[in-house]
Amino acid sequence: MSSYSTPGVGGLFMKIFITAKAGSKKEEVKRIDKNNLSVWVKELPVQGRANAAIEKAVANFFGIPRSSVRIVSGFTSKQKILDIQA
Repeated sequence: MSSYSTPGVGGLFMKIFITAKAGSKKEEVKRIDKNNLSVWVKELPVQGRANAAIEKAVANFFGIPRSSVRIVSGFTSKQKILDIQA
């Protein structure tokens, strides 16, 4: 899989591929390569809580507002695709 960066209406637009690990004892974001991240969050995958925690963790990792990060694929999967607008 590959990511892409293109100019968007509000700035730079990227697609990032995530391997999610919900229910972890630690919260961490680790860059695997240019296009892929592994994200550990404490929240369990119940009622979207883990997805919200993943969006927040990725936003903090890139130093951007959480509103700039959204999951576009993989809502119920460990493999997710996120759109980031910075």
